[in-house]
Amino acid sequence: MNILAIGAHPDDIEFGCAPILIKEIKKGSQVRLIVLSRGEAGSSGTPESREQESRNAARLMGASIDFRDFGGDCHLQYIPEHSFRIAAEIRKFKPAIVLAPHPAENQHPDHSIAGRLTRDACRFARYGGLGELASLPVHNVASLYFYKITQHVGPMPDIVIDISDVSAEWEAAMNCHESQIKNKSYVDLQKAAARLLGLTIGTEYAAGLFANDPVRLENLSDVTLSSRNF
Repeated sequence: MNILAIGAHPDDIEFGCAPILIKEIKKGSQVRLIVLSRGEAGSSGTPESREQESRNAARLMGASIDFRDFGGDCHLQYIPEHSFRIAAEIRKFKPAIVLAPHPAENQHPDHSIAGRLTRDACRFARYGGLGELASLPVHNVASLYFYKITQHVGPMPDIVIDISDVSAEWEAAMNCHESQIKNKSYVDLQKAAARLLGLTIGTEYAAGLFANDPVRLENLSDVTLSSRNF
């Protein structure tokens, strides 16, 4: 299975959904990461160092990674042309699942814009008459999920995944971002949020995803894991 993860900045994917991707890679999925900026506006690190940190993390995870110029950190725009570019990447890679930052506001504006662009791109990827993508065959994404980078109290995720067995690999991927964690406890913050979410399903750590569409099951009995195992 091909899985595509979109991040607005270096470290978004690692902090927001890396443990979910690591589990899928261990199952044999091909995971590709696309980052829409190089953290140009950040207070710590340089664009060059931040890109290298992301490449190091992707290597640890076992994922491929590409950087695309969408105007730079803090300059991401919600315009059709940007969604067309992401849709082209979708048509080329043909993912069954796409992950993107949650489009909710009250966070870094690039996060919400990246989520909205990706949601539109998943639609555009399947429109056969779209002239801007005419050179690429259409592709239907089966599932689009959003992940949160900025952790805060809010609605429960639609899907909660036990990530306890990959917590060490996840921490190693986050620790690749030395420029971002040397003065701020981002790793501890993300692990604390994962531990809190884990309490809701009786596991040490958990990660959540928000579904863009209803999650389809063939039978109720397909859901067999209980969250009440504590």
